Amino acid sequence: MTETAIYVEGLAKRFGEVVALDGIDFAVPAGTVFGLLGPNGAGKTTAVRVLATVIPPDRGRAEVLGHDVRRAAEAVRYRIGLAGQNAAVDPNLTGRENLRLIGRLTQLPSRTIEVRATEILGRFGLADAADRPVRTYSGGMRRRLDVGAALVHRPPVLFLDEPTTGLDPEGRNELWSVIRELVADGTTVLLTTQYLEEADRLADRIVVIDKGRVIADDTPAALKSRLGSTVTELGIGSEEEAARAASLVVGVPESRSESDGPILRITSQDAAKVLIEVLRTLDANGITPTTLSVRQPSLDDVFLALTGKHVEEEPPADRREMAKAGAR
Repeated sequence: MTETAIYVEGLAKRFGEVVALDGIDFAVPAGTVFGLLGPNGAGKTTAVRVLATVIPPDRGRAEVLGHDVRRAAEAVRYRIGLAGQNAAVDPNLTGRENLRLIGRLTQLPSRTIEVRATEILGRFGLADAADRPVRTYSGGMRRRLDVGAALVHRPPVLFLDEPTTGLDPEGRNELWSVIRELVADGTTVLLTTQYLEEADRLADRIVVIDKGRVIADDTPAALKSRLGSTVTELGIGSEEEAARAASLVVGVPESRSESDGPILRITSQDAAKVLIEVLRTLDANGITPTTLSVRQPSLDDVFLALTGKHVEEEPPADRREMAKAGAR
């Protein structure tokens, strides 16, 4: 039987009038990558901060490796690493000094601290810059050091809150490789991300939250299979015409259609048959597509179908309210 590393039941948190979490439930098996997806303001960061004992929940239950985040907060902290959305390293210290500081704060033996600092600097490609002040590092180097700092004490559970934000494609791929290596060694990773491709490539399971509630919980493959085997996108020319086209083809059997700007998007199991019917309907109503593309469903399609919006569209209400409440 697979051990459960993180268990969440009925977790709720509000900031003033804003409900950040409204009774969410999920479980994370040990030694896996768990993706937490949602638009800005959905409650992802709030969930991570509760699990990391940074802020207390209002109600519900949350455990990390069997330890309750409220009643055994200190035990939880010894077992987790946290890399937030902004690099938390000291810019006036060198990379090595930052890692030594974290080692002392996590009460590692002095000899172990030096060994771990050297290991992490090498693993994250920072050995050549180890003795330079962090203020001279690029944004990507700071991000890698921040994630490395969360690993100094070898935590069995690692929380990564949008870890690749601001990284270039090369830096993102490098961090993905590190995450895969950590999980292969037995680490459990809870990952929040704005990049759906990132979740698709890394996560063994994904929970989608919107407005503080869980609206989907499954593997990436299962979530995508719900939509159908094929996505057909027709360029219509204008947002208004695309919306009109979507309303005209809504009755085509065994398909789902929606407009996204000037694009008419159709998901179906039998793409050829559905496309013929859609084109006939559009032609009969004087609408001629300008472009046509066919592809497999993506997590972006899943997200749009579940929430009616793209992942980045909702304003970051929970972050604003956390700041007001002094949670940061």
